[in-house]
Amino acid sequence: MCELLGMSANVPTDICFSFKGLKERGGRTGPHRDGWGVAFYEGKGVCTFKDALPSYESEIARLVSDYPIKSCAVVAHIRQANRGRVSLQNTHPFTRELWGRYWTYAHNGQLHDYKDLPVARFQPVGTTDSERAFCYLMSELDKRYPTKPRSRKAAFRFLQKKAKSLQQLGVFNMLLTDGEYLLTYCTTKLHWITRRAPFGIARLSDVDVDIDFARETTPNDVVTVIATEPLTLNEQWHKMAPGESQLFRYGEPI
Repeated sequence: MCELLGMSANVPTDICFSFKGLKERGGRTGPHRDGWGVAFYEGKGVCTFKDALPSYESEIARLVSDYPIKSCAVVAHIRQANRGRVSLQNTHPFTRELWGRYWTYAHNGQLHDYKDLPVARFQPVGTTDSERAFCYLMSELDKRYPTKPRSRKAAFRFLQKKAKSLQQLGVFNMLLTDGEYLLTYCTTKLHWITRRAPFGIARLSDVDVDIDFARETTPNDVVTVIATEPLTLNEQWHKMAPGESQLFRYGEPI
C-alpha cells in the first residue's frame, strides 16, 4: 500500500515538517520505495515534484523537506507499486485541467475491474488503477457539469458520491484538490489533524525532529494535515471511518 499526505491552510504554509516524516517512510521506516511526488498550489498555479526513486534516497525529496515552499493546498504521495511498473509516469500525484483550474489527486489502495471505467477525454498517461480512477472522476464531473457550476462545493459533493462508488472496486483512500477545496475519502485508513491557536510543540514519529508551531505561526492561522498514518507522537489525530469523506477549505473542515 502507498501513503498519502495532504495539507489545507488559510495562509500560505510550508509542509517541510510533515514531509520530513513522510519521506522517512519511503524506504527507511516504511516499504514505500517505488517513487514519490508532491504538488504545491500557488493561486491557480501548481508546482509538482516527482521522482521514481525512494523518497528516503531522493535528493529532490531532501530539497522539498528543507526548502520552505509556501502553499494553501498540498497533495503528496509515496508509492508501493501494485499496478503498473515503477516509472515517473506512474508516480502520483496526477493533475488534470477542468474549468480553467488544475485538479490534483493521489490514491492509496488497489482496485479491480478498473480498466472498464469510462474516462472520455481524460485519458491516463500511465498504467495504474489509480490514474484510471482519477480520469473517471474527472470525466464524470465534466459530464455532470458541462459548464462551470456556480458552486464548486456542490461539485465536490458530487465527487464524494462517485468516490463511494469506486469503493465497490476495492480499497480507495484518496486526496483530491483544486487548490481551494481539498477532498478526502477513506476506505481503510486515513487520519487528519487541524492545528490552530494556541499552538504547541509537535514531534515526528519517524525521525527525531520536533517543532514549536507557536514560533512559526500567527494566532489566526488554521492548518489541517491529512495522512495515512499519524505523523506525530504527541498530538491527537482524527481517525476516519471506512466510507467517511471530509471536505476542507483553507484549513477548515466543512
